[in-house]
Amino acid sequence: MQEARILTCLKPSASQTSDMKHPKPATFPVHQPRLLALDVDGVLTDNCVSIHSDNTESKAFYIPDGAGMRLLLEAGIAVVWISGRPSASTDLRAKELQITQLHTGIRDKAACLLSILEELSLTPEDVVYVGDDLIDLPAFEVAGYTVAPSDAQPEILEKATAVTHAAGGKGAVREVCDWILSTSQKPSNSADTDSGGLS
Repeated sequence: MQEARILTCLKPSASQTSDMKHPKPATFPVHQPRLLALDVDGVLTDNCVSIHSDNTESKAFYIPDGAGMRLLLEAGIAVVWISGRPSASTDLRAKELQITQLHTGIRDKAACLLSILEELSLTPEDVVYVGDDLIDLPAFEVAGYTVAPSDAQPEILEKATAVTHAAGGKGAVREVCDWILSTSQKPSNSADTDSGGLS
């Protein structure tokens, strides 16, 4: 039986402050997003997978990203992962964090996201989607707000509504979680125009 291994990284990236807060980009929605949808490889990880001689694999997940997702879940904001690649390591990490939904082996991420919206009775404007590669472009067309990690593919960086300071697997997801949480703490008619240097 194959065994998956999870490596968790504790060291914060240079872009992160000691209290783990990140200013929102000026373009961020004024209303509170209700769903964070994430690609996995290149967003929650650094796009590396280790294949071991015993036919197991491991990938590294960044601990502050997980803490940010747990804060969203506790605030009543859904978190779903949509990955093009099946992975036992991804399954284990998703189960550990108790995310809302996990979808792996997905080639048509737009159709998957639309199905999730219907199931959760949400609209595209309720969604923040984070992706890093070409397979995420169709989902970008569905989501109301899109984000790319700083090391995403050029086409993704061009299409994204905002780009994080941090790279994938190095705190990009925590940045987005902080944006969403700070929005939820604002009155619904307030606008935050502090871009914090983010595009």
